[in-house]
Amino acid sequence: MKNTALTHIHEGLGAKMVPFAGYNMPVSYEGVNAEHETVRNGVGVFDVSHMGEFLISGENALALIQKVTSNDASTLENGKAQYSCLPNNDGGIVDDLIVYKIKDEQYLLVVNASNIDKDWDWISSHNTFGAEMKNLSDDYSLLAIQGPKAVEAMQSLTSVDLSAIKYYHFEVADFAGIENVIISATGYTGSGGFEIYCKNSEVEQVWNKVFEAGAAFGIKPIGLAARDTLRLEMGFCLYGNDINDTTSPLEAGLGWITKFTKEFTNSENLKAQKEAGVSRKLVGFELIDRGIPRHDYEIVDAEGNNIGIVTSGTQAPSLGKAIGMGYVKTEFAAADSEIYIVIRDKKIAAKVVKMPFYKKA
Repeated sequence: MKNTALTHIHEGLGAKMVPFAGYNMPVSYEGVNAEHETVRNGVGVFDVSHMGEFLISGENALALIQKVTSNDASTLENGKAQYSCLPNNDGGIVDDLIVYKIKDEQYLLVVNASNIDKDWDWISSHNTFGAEMKNLSDDYSLLAIQGPKAVEAMQSLTSVDLSAIKYYHFEVADFAGIENVIISATGYTGSGGFEIYCKNSEVEQVWNKVFEAGAAFGIKPIGLAARDTLRLEMGFCLYGNDINDTTSPLEAGLGWITKFTKEFTNSENLKAQKEAGVSRKLVGFELIDRGIPRHDYEIVDAEGNNIGIVTSGTQAPSLGKAIGMGYVKTEFAAADSEIYIVIRDKKIAAKVVKMPFYKKA
């Protein structure tokens, strides 16, 4: 089990620690609902240093990225990031990721912790272009400072105007007394904020200064359990739950990051799938009757016929209702479609709703 550079701090704060993607990670500190609300209404900090970082450089860096990712990285300008995925040869997804353009001929790929080795091997196997690849995953830490008060709480730590960094843009700048930190207006909570990339040797200083600066704003550490409820309220996919090696990006509602303006891995087959139409779709739903949907629960129609499977589900803290995501046959994918979730052998009524579930007031 690997530790992050901050594991000792989480343990000292009394965090409940769990194994996650091969790392010893904080799942909660004071409880998922309280932590969830801290991020929705104030500012909270996640240690997500388990995520993977690959640096792709050289004159053929873009050619490699264009080959292995579904989105069109040629549209990226310096200081801009894009959400994308790595399609496999069978219509599924190797991983989802964020591509950052640091400067001309230099890109940072940020991948899921559980897929670091798999992604590295996959991208390497397609590197017939001679692009330079460096796996920085074990050397870098990542903090997600999330919530509507994040800009105000963190502004004293940097010379950059944080309010000027647009969504999915970033700056390489000073932060918390450290130079050359990536300050990225990304995150997976839907409540705004930043992700901070720095070296392992620097992250404890960054963490301490973040909490000093945020003290007046009620800043708190947040665990992975609240990260999951926050992302689910936004309808964001979680690899291993909502997308995997067998789910097509088109089935998953990720057509918007699947650009057929270029050739990429399995693009011809995915293009044919788009033209033919998919037989199942990832949808959001909310329960009408009492119950909580969970991963792998069966979805059925009024007659009890199987029409799909739940991929994620929870009692949504911001909404006070049970919500979930799952794949259903396309004829049941329209908003307001009546579906049923099988919970303890009972059919629990639900309806398909448009995502995101949570909408800012």
